[in-house]
Amino acid sequence: MAMTDGGEYRSIWTHLMTTPFRQDWVDAGGIRTRFAQAGSPDRPAVVMLHGTAGTWECFAANLGVHAQHFNCYAIDMVGSGFSDKPDKDYEIPVYVDHVRAFMKAVGLKRASFIGVSLGAWVASRLAADHPELAEKLVLVASSGMLANAQTMGSIRGARTKAVDDPSWATIKSLFSSLIYDEKNRIDDLVAIRQATYRQPEMKRAMEHILCLQDPEIRPRNLIPDDDWRKIKARVLAIAAPDDREEFYNTAMRIRELVPGARTVEMKQVKHWGQFEKPDEFNKISLAFLRES
Repeated sequence: MAMTDGGEYRSIWTHLMTTPFRQDWVDAGGIRTRFAQAGSPDRPAVVMLHGTAGTWECFAANLGVHAQHFNCYAIDMVGSGFSDKPDKDYEIPVYVDHVRAFMKAVGLKRASFIGVSLGAWVASRLAADHPELAEKLVLVASSGMLANAQTMGSIRGARTKAVDDPSWATIKSLFSSLIYDEKNRIDDLVAIRQATYRQPEMKRAMEHILCLQDPEIRPRNLIPDDDWRKIKARVLAIAAPDDREEFYNTAMRIRELVPGARTVEMKQVKHWGQFEKPDEFNKISLAFLRES
């Protein structure tokens, strides 16, 4: 059982059970896209983007609190979760086009973004190329600046093994690099990831997802320093010293490159600070997003 330090049971539903929200699918540029929405449509929009081969549920602990102030959408990006998986490589422009198509499909002209890892990379690229669409960025496990062969190999190996053998033990092992404290690697997360990885089309989709871990493909998708400098959106990067070094270093470098960008440290979290310490993250994120 997933228990907090206070002895309380933790699940995705314990985070969502008092939140008015809906889950649905929408055609986003020909991609049937799964999403969750919460918050009044009259409020400013926030779009939440997950990491490599993830799902919107990584934001289960953030959706309700943010929806008190924003019109929130958390999506399964193209190729991931229960969204469509076209048979082509998912390089960063493919993800950016999908997010843009999703915004158009649900009627969003502009939004702030909360991105985790790959999601942070996609949000940053979108903000650089389409400044009219991006108000603010909250970047968790910031990515898109570096190519670390060891990390790329680890991600490729672990995700490939997980779709080849989507057993409970194999899927659960994925979360050891995402979540610092084992008690927060809850069964709900494992069950959802296992269900998505068991889909017949997921093996082929994973090959397309992992193209960004290919040393020949990744470099052309990285965001050059000059493109970071031209980002006009206000940026907050969460720096986690207990995560892998390249993600911490990327957050610190963003602060140097992006005009007005700032960083906040979260300790004793790895890749998923937004899920592992939601109270701390939500306070930081909302303070930033609500600033005039």
